[in-house]
Amino acid sequence: MLDDVLRFLRCPHCAAELTRADGTLRCHTGHAFDIARQGYVSLMPSGGRPDHGDSAAMVEARAAFLAAAHFANVAEEVAQAVSAAVPTRTDGCVIDVGAGTGYYLAAALRRLPSRVGVALDASKFALRRAAKAHPRIGAVACDIWRNLPVADGAADAAINVFAPRNGAELRRVLGPGGLLLVVTPNRDHLRELTGRLGLLTVDRRKEERLTERLRPYFDLAERVEHHSVVSLRHADAAAAVAMGPSAWHLDTSVLSEQVMKLPDPIEVTVSVTHSTFRADR
Repeated sequence: MLDDVLRFLRCPHCAAELTRADGTLRCHTGHAFDIARQGYVSLMPSGGRPDHGDSAAMVEARAAFLAAAHFANVAEEVAQAVSAAVPTRTDGCVIDVGAGTGYYLAAALRRLPSRVGVALDASKFALRRAAKAHPRIGAVACDIWRNLPVADGAADAAINVFAPRNGAELRRVLGPGGLLLVVTPNRDHLRELTGRLGLLTVDRRKEERLTERLRPYFDLAERVEHHSVVSLRHADAAAAVAMGPSAWHLDTSVLSEQVMKLPDPIEVTVSVTHSTFRADR
């Protein structure tokens, strides 16, 4: 709920604290932000890029795919890493940057009964689901390439799963010793689908580039690979494509025809890397 995370949020225009008055969040300088009836609030700054979020179709596909528990092992590993690293002596929040439907943040909060989470995303369609993913999630629309609407040092941990990241802002909002957990796809991720369906492939230097971009702000503490196999029916395979970046480049009718040519079910590789960074400096 937004009320649970309000103390961690800041006005995107002036960085002032926010208070709630009925269905609106306000700062003392007069900036006001209406809370959507679905429970999220947009703290998108002037010039922000709300059009860059996932579409309604992409979010619907992701929700269906995740509800079938195909990435449940990945979510559990994220939850374990975050719950093990969050210090007991503080009461900071857990933020998920590029939270989507809130699937991974909800998994972490289930292991952290005394914590609240802030789901940050540009897509209003995703945030409508994130606001309901867990009772202790506050869902907020923002532009991650601008200043995040979160107070300095407010977070004890940050999650970033298959999403862009702003290293400078992540470092600002994490407290001393804070954990940043980044999950990225490997070259073999969904490899049984990539070639047959014309999906985008992963850069061979992805992990190297990730470390280079975050090095000015974080120290790499650990890197662990996850490999598993899931069995996908045609509908699941179509959703796996429709929820990812390839969805922006594929014709849905052509995709449907290609999916129908796949084995049903088809065994598909899940291959990702969990990179743990620390804000120790």
